[in-house]
Amino acid sequence: MARFDPFDFGVTNVMGLFHQDWIYDGDTAADVVAKYLAQSQDEEVLAVRRDARLLAVLPSATLEVLWEAGSQYMPAFHLVGGGAEWTHTVAGLCEARLSAGAEVHALTGADAEEGAACLDAVVAEIEAVRLLPAEVRSALTECARRCSPDLAFRVLLRAVRCASPEVSLTPAQYARMEAIGSALQYGEFVVDTVEYLVEEA
Repeated sequence: MARFDPFDFGVTNVMGLFHQDWIYDGDTAADVVAKYLAQSQDEEVLAVRRDARLLAVLPSATLEVLWEAGSQYMPAFHLVGGGAEWTHTVAGLCEARLSAGAEVHALTGADAEEGAACLDAVVAEIEAVRLLPAEVRSALTECARRCSPDLAFRVLLRAVRCASPEVSLTPAQYARMEAIGSALQYGEFVVDTVEYLVEEA
């Protein structure tokens, strides 16, 4: 059973909202996220909430590293209350959006998959991207072990994109990432967002 969206989903989609022109999408970072959630299907809001809840177990400093790594232009954390407070804000915005509508059913099947069986493979790929800063790789590994391998892998994909052109991938790395994406039952447009970074043979 495929996931609800062939593209990226969850908190990593929220990270993607913070590009160089994000300020034109809302007066504050929270406004930008609230607007996005209002326009999203229930499954996406549930996925964002699940990811935010999973992230909540991490220290605030680790969360800041992850949010910054996965966003092109993350707002300064003193403006959003720090990593933990910002993650809590995102979860709260999801709750508000879900409570405003009809009854929402829980994520099921592939959409509820957290990728426990892929933990070792995800951690290995995090370590393989040596051009990412050590603190980013450490935060991603902590996310994989304490939150979920699925979430950590999606943040890794975003971090690789945000770090380009400093980061490139070998064909073997990309093939392994595709295999992880397949095991996690991702849609066809999740892992392929980093295909352009593959070095030519």
